[in-house]
Amino acid sequence: MSTVDFESGDDAIFEFPCDFPIKIMGKTQDGFAQTIAELIIRHAPDFDLSTMEMRASSAGRYLSLTCTIRAHSRAQLDAIYHELSSHPMVAMAL
Repeated sequence: MSTVDFESGDDAIFEFPCDFPIKIMGKTQDGFAQTIAELIIRHAPDFDLSTMEMRASSAGRYLSLTCTIRAHSRAQLDAIYHELSSHPMVAMAL
């Protein structure tokens, strides 16, 4: 296991591997969840699709997905967030 200071500040230390939730939001549209699942699996092949959580906004215009992966490194997380943030279907990734 490795310990990495993921954020600036002493209280933000992650020990890899660890379970790491990623929240992705986008407009409700056909294929959104499937596209995000494929993107996540490219970077975290052991991601269990059955654990993906989906929530629609109150008006139904937006969909929030939570994908909890087994993160193995900061580089892996950086790659996921980079691809998510540049994807046209993604409004926000946290």
